Amino acid sequence: MTSYLHEDRLQAVLAAISASGARRVLDLGCGDGDLFVRLATMPALDDLVGIDICAASLDRLRARLARITVTAGKVDVRHGSMTDPARDLAGYDCAVLLETIEHIDPDQLSRLERALFTVLRASTTIITTPNAEFNPLLGVPAHRMRHPDHRFEWDRARFRTWCARAAKTAGYAAAFHDIAGTHPTLGGASQMAVFTLPAG
Repeated sequence: MTSYLHEDRLQAVLAAISASGARRVLDLGCGDGDLFVRLATMPALDDLVGIDICAASLDRLRARLARITVTAGKVDVRHGSMTDPARDLAGYDCAVLLETIEHIDPDQLSRLERALFTVLRASTTIITTPNAEFNPLLGVPAHRMRHPDHRFEWDRARFRTWCARAAKTAGYAAAFHDIAGTHPTLGGASQMAVFTLPAG
């Protein structure tokens, strides 16, 4: 994805985190840390945890953190799976999955859903994923996906159906947004769902 679309996506997620008022944030599938290093410079955060299954990506993230001034409170980077999260991560203010669910095998999505909405049960959960409808504008042929490691890419209807069902089952409300560029009929390069638990 072009850099300006990537920047749009990051800004949309940062705005959603800020709007939630979160002080304790989980970055699930944090990778090399494009989002995480920005969160680490936010003094409003008391607790920031990044999780990824790839040890090499975490090494690169740690190297990036060593080169910046970290102003968030407690910052932790862990090797682990978002489909089998540690129990001590339950109840955070916000959990973020930035372009990660498409790397999970579809037959594992039920495990991810349980991990997010039953085990972790953050007050706000933010998920972004590519919008398959936008692929022609990026020059992606119809028979291919944007990245060789993607296991699926959903159009907006499929994404919203999955999210709405998961939200209803778990007692969340879900709001949807086109992000990273907006085409009048194809939407954005990415799509975002923001799940929130009702107050009280």
